[in-house]
Amino acid sequence: MKPDLHQFRRVVLKVGSALLVDRARGRLNHAWLAALAEDIADLHAGGADVLVVSSGAIAMGRTVLGLPSGSLKLEDSQAAAAVGQIALARTWSEVLAHHGITAGQLLVTLSDTEQRRRYLNARATTLKLLEMRAVPVVNENDTVATSEIRYGDNDRLAARVATMIGADLLVLFSDVDGLYTAPPASDPAAEHLPVVERITPAIEAMAGGPASELSRGGMRTKVEAGKIATAGGTHMIIADGRTKNPLKRIAEGGRCTWFLTPSNPATARKTWIAGALEPKGTLYVDEGAAKALQGGASLLPVGVRRIEGAFARGDAVTIRDDQRILGRGLVAYDAHEAARIIGRPSREIEAILGYPGRSEMVHRDDLALTDRSTAPVSLSA
Repeated sequence: MKPDLHQFRRVVLKVGSALLVDRARGRLNHAWLAALAEDIADLHAGGADVLVVSSGAIAMGRTVLGLPSGSLKLEDSQAAAAVGQIALARTWSEVLAHHGITAGQLLVTLSDTEQRRRYLNARATTLKLLEMRAVPVVNENDTVATSEIRYGDNDRLAARVATMIGADLLVLFSDVDGLYTAPPASDPAAEHLPVVERITPAIEAMAGGPASELSRGGMRTKVEAGKIATAGGTHMIIADGRTKNPLKRIAEGGRCTWFLTPSNPATARKTWIAGALEPKGTLYVDEGAAKALQGGASLLPVGVRRIEGAFARGDAVTIRDDQRILGRGLVAYDAHEAARIIGRPSREIEAILGYPGRSEMVHRDDLALTDRSTAPVSLSA
């Protein structure tokens, strides 16, 4: 059974170049974009957080610079991106402002979601924008990100951004209405798959098809994005975005493919923290902090008695008291900074470090507690 689109509280939309750019004129498809902005405004008015991952900079820039059709050299692609990014950002700002929505631009690459220090910075900025009810427009940084230009990682970038911010739905707009058992253009017997419960090797084998010069991705990268998204607790849709108001069409039961996950973003994130990351150090907390953590609070510097290890900001650390391991978390400070502020109130952090750092040593969203029945362990463990 397909979920209801309006039940989701944090939605990421991936919009590709082939939809944004009118192929014949080499310009932005303003009418289509205005209709999509209506859909975004509808979700936003219903209380949902909305983030857009947008392509189109290279496609726009190549027209402005008079570059020929076909494949571009890397340096030409980067130059086109630098020129096209300005117009792209301005357009998103204008179409969203028409609905009273503030847009914020973020330029990221895959490495920003893979390197933990940069990951934490990108996540914090994005979540703050959502908290302020802005719509972040995330663009792949094609002026410097060579792998994204060469290999078309924009779908996977969208999936990583979705899991980074704990989105419960990712929508990939394409030029087809979902996944088929075979390429529908060449195989009349191809069957549409409305729901994919699990991405198996057989499902992966169904993905394929060449990319156009405007859109570097294909169905294969979309299915790979589905693996990333569903592993992070995010449902995903592949839908035909060529019609106006494509989100409204999905909400009304239009054909698409849902990739479902039994998990949710919060559970998947805590599972990742608890088991997939190797701890780089240990934070020893006092009794009050231990009780606060069990009650769902963040770990503040004042509750940390001592630290061990040479961890960096964003690393996983073990959190424990004198008797037992309490859990793991992603620490907000380097070890040398943490050592200076442990046992001190958060209001003193700026005076000690010289800059207004975060009030939490480990935020509760970056914390995975162990089972409360875990037996005591030796301090030498």
